[in-house]
Amino acid sequence: MTQNKKIRFAVVGCGHIGKRHASMIQGNQDCELVALCDVKPKADLGIEAYSEAALFSSIDNLIQSNLEFDVISIATPNGFHEEHAIKALDRNCHIVVEKPMALTKAGCERVIFKALHKHKQVFCVMQNRYSPPSEWLKGILDQGILGKIFMVQINCYWNRDDRYYKPDPLTGKPSTWHGTKALDGGTLFTQFSHFIDLMYWYFGDITNINARLNDFNHKNSTDFEDSGFVNFDFVDGGMGSLNYSTAVWNKNLESSITVLAENGSLKVGGQYMNEVEYCHIKDYEMPVLKESNPPNDYGPYKGSAANHHYIYENIVNVIKGNGNITTNALEGLKVVEIIERIYASSSSK
Repeated sequence: MTQNKKIRFAVVGCGHIGKRHASMIQGNQDCELVALCDVKPKADLGIEAYSEAALFSSIDNLIQSNLEFDVISIATPNGFHEEHAIKALDRNCHIVVEKPMALTKAGCERVIFKALHKHKQVFCVMQNRYSPPSEWLKGILDQGILGKIFMVQINCYWNRDDRYYKPDPLTGKPSTWHGTKALDGGTLFTQFSHFIDLMYWYFGDITNINARLNDFNHKNSTDFEDSGFVNFDFVDGGMGSLNYSTAVWNKNLESSITVLAENGSLKVGGQYMNEVEYCHIKDYEMPVLKESNPPNDYGPYKGSAANHHYIYENIVNVIKGNGNITTNALEGLKVVEIIERIYASSSSK
């Protein structure tokens, strides 16, 4: 691709995140939004800001059209990511896949296999890597400033109640894809995979997993747990724990990571791992970090940091041959594999 030619995008899925992708594409001078796709009627989508893009009612109609595009951004329910990714790759497009890449490791492997054969890129969306505290922590770990890692504790305590799951008033069961095993997958896939990605990015793979899961507030609105205690060892040394819940009343409490190491200790906290709350490291002076971007705001509930513009800057650089993928397909696979192993550890008891 020439340096001056705009990269043409189609976005599949026009929910909150799909519209964020569309907005980021429109806001990048090297990108052009040429198509949107969603099964809902146009009047229900709220896509007036993207009126110049063609609208398709199914990914098959989009794929079979004569429209020219280079990249398909997939922002559909989790359970469709694998199928839609493979269809996009069969159309000889690069793909941008919202987390998770698929709901199984085997599904991720099928996507990667197809991408390798088609010589196309797979961009996994893990935008929390771009927050200033995340970049700072990754930097001091890579430089070995902390020395040996002893203990890591990750706490993710969020609110997801009936405002989010919208259970059917007659059956109490999920009325949307949120909360269903087949399309949502589970709390670790939808709410907390970003933080599992950060953990893997920082410290590498885990082993000796022991998970205890429970469902306190969502027995009638989801098909899976809302809370868990998970402990494990890191393959490269040190031990860790992940404590998570979506049973917090009314609003998110925190997402934090505490690290105890040979040369000091630190805590990155706030609601979205967006601030350094504590740093005490031998012979080290804490720098002043850039301010973190605000979280994605969905009205009654909030999500992770709004860093998607960095994702699209990276996509442009990679496709034009000027950089490497921030979160590559193998890293996307590892997040799914770790989640699978956590759930398997719980179900094996």
